[in-house]
Amino acid sequence: MGWWGTLVGGALGFAIGGPLGAVLGAALGRNVDQNLAGARRERLGAGGQERIQAAFFTATFSVMGHLAKADGQVTRDEIALAEQVMSRMQLGADQRKAAINLFNEGKDDAFPLDEVLEQFRVECHRRVSLVQMFLEIMISTALADGTLDSSEERLLYHIGDRLGFPRPWFERLVAMVKGQQHFAGDMPGTPPADLVKDAYRVLGISSSASDAEVKKAYRRLMNQHHPDKLVAKGLPEEMMKLATEKTQEIKKAYELIKEKRGM
Repeated sequence: MGWWGTLVGGALGFAIGGPLGAVLGAALGRNVDQNLAGARRERLGAGGQERIQAAFFTATFSVMGHLAKADGQVTRDEIALAEQVMSRMQLGADQRKAAINLFNEGKDDAFPLDEVLEQFRVECHRRVSLVQMFLEIMISTALADGTLDSSEERLLYHIGDRLGFPRPWFERLVAMVKGQQHFAGDMPGTPPADLVKDAYRVLGISSSASDAEVKKAYRRLMNQHHPDKLVAKGLPEEMMKLATEKTQEIKKAYELIKEKRGM
């Protein structure tokens, strides 16, 4: 049984407890018994895969909703991105309803962002590639309307800080996601120079990088976004398609750079 079936079936219940458990409970229309949640959490132990998957799902859609409202209004593009993520995950009717409710919970002025992020960080247990996948989704949300508002930028960096990522590293990640969006959205007829420029941004390197550095960046990113490895670390199975699309974009960018360099 997958994490969702276990959750709905009651075997997992609200084992994640804390702010994430409360947000998830509200999205599912249930009251959380914190004492019971604590007891179940003790039995499951920290770092259980189903628990991490539930935490990832909960944090992703609730923080996405909070970020979408950072500039004071939720745009159609941001709603469209959330719906696109849900569609690509091929969520069932109940899961989709829960995701929408989590998105709306995140928009609430009383949403406990810092508490949710802290619990999510703890639940992930230093699974850096898993947290990076979460951050890439958040950055994509902020960039959904094509611009990065100052309030969105401040909130993005705050999220990165709370999850323990140094500013320089996070700035590179933002640049990479921007490059990925441009690269994936490039239309036929885009100047070759612009395509290559975006390809380097996808890999997070400059055009002055050596061939060895290009290969190293490619291998590192492919390893970080490998769908099976991410699921093993706690990525919900439904998000495998997102990870697969990431690896396809990375590979496409790498092949373009190789061709340009004659590697």
